[in-house]
Amino acid sequence: MASAEEVQKAQRARGPAMVLAIGTAVPVNCFYQADYPDYFFRVTNTENLTELKEKFERICQKSKIKKRYMHLTEEMIKENPEIGT
Repeated sequence: MASAEEVQKAQRARGPAMVLAIGTAVPVNCFYQADYPDYFFRVTNTENLTELKEKFERICQKSKIKKRYMHLTEEMIKENPEIGT
């Protein structure tokens, strides 16, 4: 059985360390924050909750976020309604 020092030594890198790449991965679906409340309440079929929608619109306006990126598509949310609740 190998000792802890031998295992640690075997896992160490040899030579100088270097960064191979730096990148940003963003999902394809991009929504402007100003349009997001309308989209969200339409997709989740909760447009009748006007007070909640107004509150959500205020939150979106005050957040200072311009764009919102999502992995979920409208079709995915409609196929799986439990995601939106």
